[in-house]
Amino acid sequence: MLPWKRLVRPLVALLLATAVAVVPAATAHAAAPSSGWNNYSCRPSATHPRPVVLVHGTFANSVDNWLSFAPYLVDRGYCVYSLDYGQLPGVPLFNGLGPIDKSAGQLQVFVDQVLAATGAAKADLVGHSQGGMMPRYYLKFLGGAAKVNTFVGIAPDNHGTTLDGLTKLLPYFPGAEDLLSAATPALADQIAGSAFLTKLNADGDTVPGVHYTVIATRYDEVVTPYRSQFLTGSDVHNVLLQDLCPVDLSEHAAIGLLDRIAFHEAANALDPAHATTTNCASVFS
Repeated sequence: MLPWKRLVRPLVALLLATAVAVVPAATAHAAAPSSGWNNYSCRPSATHPRPVVLVHGTFANSVDNWLSFAPYLVDRGYCVYSLDYGQLPGVPLFNGLGPIDKSAGQLQVFVDQVLAATGAAKADLVGHSQGGMMPRYYLKFLGGAAKVNTFVGIAPDNHGTTLDGLTKLLPYFPGAEDLLSAATPALADQIAGSAFLTKLNADGDTVPGVHYTVIATRYDEVVTPYRSQFLTGSDVHNVLLQDLCPVDLSEHAAIGLLDRIAFHEAANALDPAHATTTNCASVFS
């Protein structure tokens, strides 16, 4: 008879495989992007006075996650920066795997570096997946609210994920959650009901002084249920992609990597004074 302990590793492997399946291979990765972002000589303009910091998702990195969106913002006159965080020893290219509270500390250091380099008083943040949730720890517990004006989360797992119910199997395999926490802490932190998310969401989803936007897709197969992505607060704009364009079929990866409708709505959040209607035609904007 096969002991339950022998089932733990396959279950964890299945969770990992599910996450990796929706993240493109880290091809064409370079030490520094060549499309105009992470340019520390950039100075914010009067039109776009705050630098934008891009925060990648789980299993992603500072380049591959933003090959489309970073140039999109640069072309519109923004100073754009992206960081790597949550690295595990011996795991190249695939980041966002370390404890999320520690990753938030890395974001804190990076934002300070960007503000010092650009001379700006505040930055704006845009994150995809874990990167759309992790900065909330920085805002809430590490003093980030004083240094951030706008935070846009694209397909963020603000209240965790069930992976379409898969994570609910973990309690049936004693030791599975401990193994997941030891091997890839960020994955354990993102499970709905985790200790990390309980702390993050206690006493409200948001903090005063920051403008929040969440952009979600009903076809998200990673952060489930998709409405768990939305935030509650006095300064929150929750957007369902299909309300902007009903025929948009983007799922979890595509909404952050390729979707110009989502990009357009994110740009509206960064510059509401010059916002234009987001609809299906925004793919051409």
